[in-house]
Amino acid sequence: MRARTTFTLAAMAVAILSASGCSRLGITGSRPPQNNDNFPTENRTQQGNEVVFDRERSTIWDLFSAGNDPNITVEVNKYIWAAALDVLDFMPIQAADPFSGVIVYGFGTPPGSNRAYRATVYVQDPALDARSLRVALATRSGPAPAETVRAVEDAILTRARQLRIRDGDL
Repeated sequence: MRARTTFTLAAMAVAILSASGCSRLGITGSRPPQNNDNFPTENRTQQGNEVVFDRERSTIWDLFSAGNDPNITVEVNKYIWAAALDVLDFMPIQAADPFSGVIVYGFGTPPGSNRAYRATVYVQDPALDARSLRVALATRSGPAPAETVRAVEDAILTRARQLRIRDGDL
């Protein structure tokens, strides 16, 4: 008897949830809900004498789909980003955009040196890879030597790998 009651209550709960889900999607009823922030956006078009409501439908499964267009959004590697901030912490940050992966530094003098540098760091890919990082380094008198740029890139990549190992992802 107890199992039958539990089954009946469960069946009723499923029926109520299904009905409420249908009304949320606009399947039941002749009038769509009022336009407020709790409901998807709707476009009204008139076809003859009747008004047709076209709404953006969303489901719980939309949370798991890749909704971002990879041609529009840019993803950056969080370890390279953090490593660039660590390695070049002697320079003042003038601008940073984590969505496009650009960090612009002002002039700063590294410890143990008397030459000031400025840098722009580009994190271009979500992979922890040398191709994901590009550094533009300059002194007050012009571009920095290629060896110095390479040394800074290597230092950033080494620190990024250390951060990833520390997080336990390897």
